[in-house]
Amino acid sequence: MTAHVDGAVVSDRDDTITADDFARTLTALEAELGKLIVGQQQLVRDTLTALLAEGHVLIEGVPGLGKTALVRSIGDALDLHFSRVQFTPDLMPADILGTSLIQEGDGARQFVFQPGPVFANLVLADEVNRATPKTQSALLEAMQERTVTTGTHTRPLPDPFFVLATQNPIELEGTYPLPEAQLDRFLFKLLVPFPSEDELAEIARRTTGARLPRVETVADATTVRAMIELAKAVPIADHVVDYAVRLVTATHPDRTGVAEVKDAVRFGASPRAVQAMVRAAKVRALSAGRFNVAFDDVRATARPALRHRIFLSFEAEAAGIDADRLVDRLLDAVVAEPVAS
Repeated sequence: MTAHVDGAVVSDRDDTITADDFARTLTALEAELGKLIVGQQQLVRDTLTALLAEGHVLIEGVPGLGKTALVRSIGDALDLHFSRVQFTPDLMPADILGTSLIQEGDGARQFVFQPGPVFANLVLADEVNRATPKTQSALLEAMQERTVTTGTHTRPLPDPFFVLATQNPIELEGTYPLPEAQLDRFLFKLLVPFPSEDELAEIARRTTGARLPRVETVADATTVRAMIELAKAVPIADHVVDYAVRLVTATHPDRTGVAEVKDAVRFGASPRAVQAMVRAAKVRALSAGRFNVAFDDVRATARPALRHRIFLSFEAEAAGIDADRLVDRLLDAVVAEPVAS
């Protein structure tokens, strides 16, 4: 059982974390990841924000940009049970979830469940869109319910539980687009930009020497759990929640007042988008040393929370319009505080 006292989380195990502790731990995590990850500060911050908002993350970029290295580094910086699944076209659901095997003992045979790699605190689903849709969908229950059902048994997953998935752009050969239902279960979709020339040079210096930089452990499962609970306790005013609601509503072509959205969007974002923006905005507020959520916190979460939940028309895709452009238009068009009529 946990209680919230003056911006701190106190549990029966006498684990206490304050807003200052939260900010210091987050800063230390970013510093450790910066030992190995060159540049990409916003990517690192957004990934940690999603994790502390108790959400899953989809990271997209062409091969070789350090997506897997980032996730593995997070596993090193957080003292959590880490597992990796390399998604390939021949991967089967049982390879992820686990399976029951016949074992003999005391003169009898019985089925014994062997847990798959999904039974971990931090699961790296590497190149998730190279597996078939049947295998991709094996993660649906795990990501939403944090349980795994095999046969007639439902088994809980460890707490905390995060899926960090990497994917290649769908234009690349051998990829299967993730279904909309699975995309919606990711709190954030993050894009990995190509590094600058200076960053490329630094990458070469750090990774081609005799010794690679080593990421030290900064936080354990208890600390992560306490940070998550503290973020949940951050208050958010009704008018700030209303702003997030109006942003999400404006993504729907039949409800928006933005002409470009009417013309370019087939389906708008789901209610999970509001949840994602609010949860992530609370983490962002804490990381800035505030125990309340501002409009700017919601605005900062809009792109990663909405870009994978807005589904464009074929004409818009052919015209080169992307979801980020539409989100920017929404941020310009939807005012934080509506003018009273």
